[in-house]
Order: sequence, then C-alpha cells, then structure tokens
Amino acid sequence: MRLVTFNIWNGRSPGVARVDLNRLAHAIRTLAPDILALQEVDQHQPRSLEADLAGIAAEAMECVDHRYVAALAGTPGGLWAAAGDEAPTTGPTFGNALFSRYPVRSWEVLRMPGAGPLLTIPFPGPRHAVIIGDEPRLALIADIETPHGVARVASTHLSFLPGGNLVQLRQLTRHLADGAAPTLIMGDLNLPASIPAVVTGYRPLARHRTYPAVHPLVQLDHLLLKGELRPVRHTAALRLAVSDHRALLADLVDD
Repeated sequence: MRLVTFNIWNGRSPGVARVDLNRLAHAIRTLAPDILALQEVDQHQPRSLEADLAGIAAEAMECVDHRYVAALAGTPGGLWAAAGDEAPTTGPTFGNALFSRYPVRSWEVLRMPGAGPLLTIPFPGPRHAVIIGDEPRLALIADIETPHGVARVASTHLSFLPGGNLVQLRQLTRHLADGAAPTLIMGDLNLPASIPAVVTGYRPLARHRTYPAVHPLVQLDHLLLKGELRPVRHTAALRLAVSDHRALLADLVDD
C-alpha cells in the first residue's frame, strides 16, 4: 500500500508560466498512490485553465473514491472569502483533496480559522483589492477500508505562520483522538523535521526534505501514523515536473 502526500502548487511547474494539465496527470500516474492527499488544489481558477484539478488527479489515479473540499472561495493572493460547508459549485475555489483506491466508509471536514489578522488592501485597476493574511485551513478526514483494516486518514495544509500551525495541528490531533482505528495525518504541515511528531505523538513514516523541490532544505510535508498498519518497506521524496514541493511517499509491506 502506497501513501502519498503532495502539495501540487496549483498544478504549476517551476520556471513555467502556463499550467499543463497533462503534466499534472502524468505526475499522479508516476506516483501510483493507493491513498493520496493533495494540497493547494485549484477548482475553476483562471490561473489553472479553470480546470477541476481534483477531477484530473482522480482520473489519473483511477481511484475508487475521492473528495475535494474548498478552504476558500475566490483566488488566493486576490479577493477571497472563507468557504463554508456549502461551498459554491461555480466560480473559483481553492482547497484540499483526498483520494483512495479503497472504499471510503465516511467523510468528515474539520474547518480551522487562519492564523493572524486579515487586511484588505484596495488597488486601482481590474484587481480592485487583495486580502493580506493567512487563509482559512481545513482537514479532510476519511475512514478508509484498506487491505489491512479500516484506517482514519486526514489530509491537511496548515498555516505558514509560526505558532498558528501549531495551534491548528493540536486542534486536529484532539479531533482525531477518539477511536481505536489506526490514524494517519498526511499533508503540508508547514512545520519542519520532527516537530509534528513531537506535537502529535504520532510516528513519522518517512523522513525526507521536501521543500524547495529543486534543492530541498527542510521537510514540510509529512506522513504521520498513530497505531499500527503494516511495516514501512520504502520511503522517498520525489521531484516531479509539477510543484515547488517534492511528493512524499511511504510504501507499506503487503501481506
């Protein structure tokens, strides 16, 4: 069973102005995940050709089930509003997604406010204004029927602001505390090295530097486990043609 977390950077590629949807699909096929957590996922954004990036990833992965949840409506770096559980079905949104090649019993969303104050700065011209500050955050949680039993899996992307990300990670850990099933936290936690494991008490499944993609200096992307699934056979941080992050993966031993 292969676990992968990947911040796809809206499908962009370093040094390339235009998003290539085929390049994104090829990256997902190269990763060949069984459970995949994606962050910085665009839906209907002009900068990513108004495409459904989660749908493209789901088709490339040939998954059994997936879900995309918007953290905000609008465009990061421009005008946006926090997306509620009833996110718009049209117009640009931005959020997280979780994919599985195994059946999903249930889905849940934990919404977390962004860290720090928000400022709206007016601009002349077509942009009119931008919002400066941290975006709202969320964790997309699924109970997945893996070949090794049911696992609870959370895909998340935490704040880049020091302190705010720690508050969010503690909130997520408390939320996941109930239940006896093995629990995975997968995502870009914006926290380096061993800090997420210390804060959560979870076990890191892979230790590799993931950011920036070209010459990684720090591990911001994590696969953390509470409980037992199967032993880890292989781990890697793969540089692909998409994103400024490397994709972090862990292969678990099959029966």
